[in-house]
Amino acid sequence: MRIRSPFSIYLRPDNPDFLDLPWEKSLTEWHLCSSRVEELPRGVSRHSVVFVNYDNNLFAMKELPEGVAEKEYDMLREMEEKHLPTVKPVGHAIIQNASRQTSVLITHYLEHSLPYRSLFIHREMRRYQEHLLDAIAGLLVQLHLGGVFWGDCSLSNTLFRRDAGALQAYMVDAETTELQDDLTPMIRMDDLKIMEENITGELADLAASRLLPANFPVFETSSSVRKRYIRLWERITSEVVLRPTEHYRMQEHVRALNELGFSVEEVELRATENGAKLRLKAFVSDRNFHRDQLHGLTGIEAEEMQARQIINEIQELKASLSHESGHNITLSVAAYYWLEKVYQTTLEQLKPVIDKNLLEPIELYCQILEHKWFLSEETKGDVGHQAAVLDYLRKFYPELIKRNELMKL
Repeated sequence: MRIRSPFSIYLRPDNPDFLDLPWEKSLTEWHLCSSRVEELPRGVSRHSVVFVNYDNNLFAMKELPEGVAEKEYDMLREMEEKHLPTVKPVGHAIIQNASRQTSVLITHYLEHSLPYRSLFIHREMRRYQEHLLDAIAGLLVQLHLGGVFWGDCSLSNTLFRRDAGALQAYMVDAETTELQDDLTPMIRMDDLKIMEENITGELADLAASRLLPANFPVFETSSSVRKRYIRLWERITSEVVLRPTEHYRMQEHVRALNELGFSVEEVELRATENGAKLRLKAFVSDRNFHRDQLHGLTGIEAEEMQARQIINEIQELKASLSHESGHNITLSVAAYYWLEKVYQTTLEQLKPVIDKNLLEPIELYCQILEHKWFLSEETKGDVGHQAAVLDYLRKFYPELIKRNELMKL
């Protein structure tokens, strides 16, 4: 939709027309003459930014040089189509009058998001700093996998949002981005270099303003993000082809991502001539994410580490079922299958131990998962739950077998 006047607005459907805003004035003056302007947390920006409220729907307006808003809007649309983590574009405006020629980018406000300054300055938020560094490294990996050269990766150009326990990073400034079919290692390293310089400068400014602790590692922090990026990139892009008897190796790669501070959002197997190619999608998770997710999917109460093990198994099962059936199985379906065919069956086989109240069922099941993984590693093949249960009981509860208290496996 295009609206003609001393200014032109180009909008996606189902959005306000924004005609009642004072477009004849600079955005820096809008708070003086529009009741729609809201004060919200914001990062440092070289451009004027204001937030406006329409029926409790918030939008961000960013004033840019002539022609730039349209370019950035188009870039955000392309990245949205690739399902990349960016702010959602709404439209853009072209302003041409006697006093100025400029453009304005309109995006949805990212609800519940925080600029990096909040995470570094406010004492109660500092526990999220490590997650923040993981999140921005993960964001850059996702963009590079999508063929996006950012060109200005920085803390200021990123927003962070805690979403159901996950800490997600979102690009909010795409002025300098370029889309390519495939980014060469040299281009990616250039982006990393820009990121390091920007983050060091931003943290040095905070330190100079005495907004960081006296011993804060300003110069080491950006190189830490680089190292996180490289470890994650190598792990996610390493080509892994699994033969039918090697699906246990999925767990190796999931565990490796867990050790880097990432959780696995999706496991995918794609058929190749030599086997199934493994693809992992990672994200940064907070402390109760898997616990809440497992409870929502199955109703099972577990501690976070237990829940993470089980969610990993459900994700692996989802990938295997999808690969075998030739179509995508939802996580809910995989969780139901796991609950009925795997978890409850395994607990039935462990009934002699459970009846003696030696361990909580959920902890016992997680120990079986560990034992199954070690056996599979030893034999270089998937041993299955049943064999893992029998071997586990023989090693740790031999008296149950001797007394014929073990159910027939």
